Amino acid sequence: MTEQSHPVEGTPLIAPSSTDHPLYEQVVEACRTVYDPEIPVNIYELGLIYTIDINEANEVDIKMSLTAPGCPVAGEMPGWVADAVEPIPGVKQVDVALVWEPPWGMDMMSDEARLELGFM
Repeated sequence: MTEQSHPVEGTPLIAPSSTDHPLYEQVVEACRTVYDPEIPVNIYELGLIYTIDINEANEVDIKMSLTAPGCPVAGEMPGWVADAVEPIPGVKQVDVALVWEPPWGMDMMSDEARLELGFM
C-alpha cells in the first residue's frame, strides 16, 4: 500500500509569487488584460492567477485555475495568458499551467471583482 503524499502542515496550497521581481507588476498588468468570456472581470481580479513565478533568467511560470473544470475556454485560456505576457520586454519565456488544487472559489476574487459582479 503506497502512502499518499499530503502537503506538509502549514505549506500554502498556492505557491507564493515572485512579487519582488522587477517584471512582476508588468506580468500582473498583462494578466489583467485577459478576461473570462462569460464574466466581465479580468482573470487576475477573479483570483484565477494563483502563482506568478519569475526566475533570474526572466522565465515566467504561471499557475492558474478556472472558475470551473468544464469552462468552455479551458483549453484556450492558458494560451491567452501566455500571449499577453510574452511581449513584455525582458520576458524570456512564459509557461502557463492549469491547476485544480486548490479549487477556485468566490472567496479568491478581489474586492473590485466582487463589487463589479454585485457581490458586495
